[in-house]
Amino acid sequence: FFSSGIDVPEINEEQSKVYNNVLINWYHPEKDKADSYVLEYRKINRDEEMLSWNEIEVCGTSKVISDLESNCNYAFRVRAYKGSICSPCSRELILHTPPAPVFSFLFDEKCGYNNEHLLLNLKRDRVESRAGFNLLLAADRIQVGYYTSLDYIIGDIGITKGKHFWAFRVEPYSYLVKAGVASSDKLQEWLRSPRDAVSPRYEQDSGHDSGSEDACFDSSQPFTLVTIGMKKFFIPKSATSANEPENRVLPMPTSIGIFLDYDKGRVAFYDMDHMKCLYERQVDCSHTMYPAFALMGSGGVQLEEPITAKYLEYQEH
Repeated sequence: FFSSGIDVPEINEEQSKVYNNVLINWYHPEKDKADSYVLEYRKINRDEEMLSWNEIEVCGTSKVISDLESNCNYAFRVRAYKGSICSPCSRELILHTPPAPVFSFLFDEKCGYNNEHLLLNLKRDRVESRAGFNLLLAADRIQVGYYTSLDYIIGDIGITKGKHFWAFRVEPYSYLVKAGVASSDKLQEWLRSPRDAVSPRYEQDSGHDSGSEDACFDSSQPFTLVTIGMKKFFIPKSATSANEPENRVLPMPTSIGIFLDYDKGRVAFYDMDHMKCLYERQVDCSHTMYPAFALMGSGGVQLEEPITAKYLEYQEH
């Protein structure tokens, strides 16, 4: 990988990422001697037809690219220039864009969340769960049969139409986090529920309010939440698929994406590292839908930061 006195640049796959835009970052051993770089990218059609390359001249070793189509594969490569000398192109990196435009929101500090248990940062893009002083005092009388409640927090913007996608990271130390979508009326019910104890018969994963496992799991409902915790991703039970634990428990992705198609009443959960759909189902979207999160025990959720030119400047410093 050496030609005409210029090393071939190498795209850094770990630092390159796709979200609302695409960030491509590369390494070049001779970057102090290169005058500039040319980043090339093109869409790969479903029939593997290759379109012509788009070219962007870059002075640094990273670039943010915007206005890419949703739910498409794109190939990226870079080459270095020094005067009239050009290096060969780097090895290509292929990234898959999200299935819909990114939906930007923050955690709602006015939704009535339990601020004794949940700690929201000033930017409102991160929430942490803690036991709280009252729960520690109550622990003195806890012996058996006691169930602590889930503490809910939601996005500050609702969805009433269209396709939307957002992503977040769950801290590896998290004990139990639920994430998904829920209607405005269902959220009011959850946020008003007693904080100290709840019945274990109320099982959100099942898609019904009864403890009966005979109920129809796949009937449309005004919410869908998956469970993440202990470095695992738990797929909800289904009447149409195998429900053995080995088929329902996956490694926790570094970043998790949620795709909501409001008009078709579908919600899907993605592994952002590979833009792979892990689970999808019908959801009743007859009311305004909100991004919804619930935490129990120690845990933390960080909303994925949008990729912007400012983001790039921050990365370079």
